[in-house]
Order: sequence, then C-alpha cells, then structure tokens
Amino acid sequence: MPQSLHWQKSSYSAGGGDNNCLEIATAPTTLHLRESDEPATLLSPTPTALNALLTALKGQFKV
Repeated sequence: MPQSLHWQKSSYSAGGGDNNCLEIATAPTTLHLRESDEPATLLSPTPTALNALLTALKGQFKV
C-alpha cells in the first residue's frame, strides 16, 4: 500500500470515534477504497468493476 495516499471520508460521516465509514484515496492511475475499521484492507477496483458497484448501490438505495 502506498504510504503517500491521502484518505478522505464523506462529509456525511459522523466525526469523533465513529469507525463505520468508507474512505477513498486516489493515485495517478488507481482509486482505492477501505473501511475505517479495517484500514489495512484495500479495494482497488478497475473502472468497470467500480461502475458495476456504483450502479448496483444506486439500485439498492433509490429514494
């Protein structure tokens, strides 16, 4: 895992000790995802896989 990644949480995430957040970091050619409570476990999806994930999530959480 590159040490220079800058991890960001959504502004909708609660502050303080809340560890139930999805964090995102970008690199020149890759997007990385991790959960705050498991920071050593990274997902680095391909653009196709990320699109499929976001499409599936949008279908699950229609408002």
